[in-house]
Amino acid sequence: MLVVQVFVHVNPEHIDAFRAATLDNATHSVQEPGIARFDVLQQDDDPTRFTLIEAYTSADAPAAHKATAHYARWRDAVEPMMAEPRHSVKYRDVFFPR
Repeated sequence: MLVVQVFVHVNPEHIDAFRAATLDNATHSVQEPGIARFDVLQQDDDPTRFTLIEAYTSADAPAAHKATAHYARWRDAVEPMMAEPRHSVKYRDVFFPR
């Protein structure tokens, strides 16, 4: 299992549009065979900050996800909404109940 945590900081005027685009992406992403989980979190004390937690079943699954139309649509839509470039951290699972 490969887990990717993506950190996103959006401009305040784009919060609602970012949420809508991200929910569309997440809804389609969880239907992909290589995705075990796709969580979207919004920070309580700073609503301009989001975290996406993506759990993939194989090393090839992230590339397959990035080749989907819904990912491309999300990427292109949200890039101009960001206050700074998004960044990610990759993890290996230690305990990941299914």
